[in-house]
Amino acid sequence: MRNIRSHGFFRFFAWEAIVALLLWNLPYWFTAPFSARQSLSWLILFGSLYLLWQGAAQLLRAKRSGSRNESELYAFERTSELVTSGIYRYIRHPLYTSLLYFTWGAFLKDISWVSFILGLAASASLVAAAKADEKECIQYFGDPYRQYMKYTKRFIPFLF
Repeated sequence: MRNIRSHGFFRFFAWEAIVALLLWNLPYWFTAPFSARQSLSWLILFGSLYLLWQGAAQLLRAKRSGSRNESELYAFERTSELVTSGIYRYIRHPLYTSLLYFTWGAFLKDISWVSFILGLAASASLVAAAKADEKECIQYFGDPYRQYMKYTKRFIPFLF
């Protein structure tokens, strides 16, 4: 939070908006469970879990060294080697993508203006966090990360 240019700063606001969205829509999570909207919501939410699992697993397998001590990084993010396999072969930010999926899956539980605004706030914060994270990765990994950015997309394989 102290460094307003770090990805952690933006990630904090994304989490706040996601928690607010979750709490706002919590009463509707199991209303009309077999409706098309609820089914789509659950599909997106389970997709979110898949991306989280794949992204975290790849990071946990990556090589580490004591050279990464940035306070903005969680322990599992402190890789000393660029991760480009598994889900990272297709998108650079599967964990942020997971949170985007979760946001819009939670939004679908009860569509309202409040939910929409919270979803937009979370999404904008996640995009800002990803951009800040990319700058940090370029600083740490240099040209290999720049090359990696050329053949992967930020959130959606082959599109965005």
